[in-house]
Amino acid sequence: MQFLVRVSPRCLILQSEVQSFVERCMVAVGTKPSHASSLAEVLVDGDRRGHYSHGLNRMDMYVKDIQTGICAKDGEPSIVKESAATALVNGNNLLGPVVGNFCMDLAIKKAKEAGIGWVVAHGSNHFGIAGYYSMQALKENMIGMSYTNTSPLVVPTRARECTLGTNPISVAAPAADGDSFVLDMATSAVALGKVELHHRRGDIIPEGWGCDSQGKLSTDPGKVLSGGGLVPIGGCEATGGYKGFGLGLMVEVFCGILAGSQYSRHIRTWKVTDRVADLGQCFVAINPENFAPGFNDRMSDLLNLHRDLQPAEHGQPVLAPGDPERMSIQRCDELGGIPYHLSVVQHMNKFAKSIGVHPLLPSDRPVPE
Repeated sequence: MQFLVRVSPRCLILQSEVQSFVERCMVAVGTKPSHASSLAEVLVDGDRRGHYSHGLNRMDMYVKDIQTGICAKDGEPSIVKESAATALVNGNNLLGPVVGNFCMDLAIKKAKEAGIGWVVAHGSNHFGIAGYYSMQALKENMIGMSYTNTSPLVVPTRARECTLGTNPISVAAPAADGDSFVLDMATSAVALGKVELHHRRGDIIPEGWGCDSQGKLSTDPGKVLSGGGLVPIGGCEATGGYKGFGLGLMVEVFCGILAGSQYSRHIRTWKVTDRVADLGQCFVAINPENFAPGFNDRMSDLLNLHRDLQPAEHGQPVLAPGDPERMSIQRCDELGGIPYHLSVVQHMNKFAKSIGVHPLLPSDRPVPE
């Protein structure tokens, strides 16, 4: 029996085109221009790194949050209390990237002075890829970490109800000669956006991504998105799903509980703007200079030790965390733009038209093979 694999057509869009398009859409509904720019930068960076679930694909959600008035259009985050190495920040219900940039900048500043900066925020919103913030520490040759809780989308081990978010973890550490370790992962088996992309394209999802309303694993993205949920890293209990469940709870400790924000099932339903999100987020910067010397060289040795391993499959080299993203960025640079699925571009253009935004994204530029 022969099976046909459907390939979605793609188009190439310049990074500057995506950046300005997102900015225009956000400003069209009243967003402060500098805040719109901050958001656009995070979304574009997500796409360039290959995390399409957290890039342009998410834009309409941010627009609707501003449009409905459930997210603040202007203002700035404020420090509630602080010490030499810590701070509690009120995000004042601003866009997540605005809060994230403020907090990470503050964490880095404290790490320069005290060796570590640990900043948590309440009153925040969805902030895009977690790695965007942890990597800011790399510019100062520091270790960076970022965490956030999210709307309940994950069904804990042995349960049927969603009580945890995808609760991502990101850790970035500098190595020698510009190399780095960059871990950026959800504590669920996959990010919800990837399920949404499959559903939008009419594709099935791999088994182990999500479950139906009865808590049973399903390859139908519609069942996962309607009454079901994502499963923790590891999948079912027999394959270690309880470990992913534990990591998701750990993120809540650092975010919702430590910051005094909403947490677990108390966070609003995903994409339902009946009340403010009040997400909790955590940002950490650590200065390796306060510890043993030679950190960068040892990091390079650790990374290369694994990259140089004999691969189990020919042509499939062992990759360190951050390597797939670097390859995606290199590919975008070679192409001169970001390759998008045409269905995503068409969806966003249709949405932009509905709020009176022009010009739209080009959809007739093919991706070179």
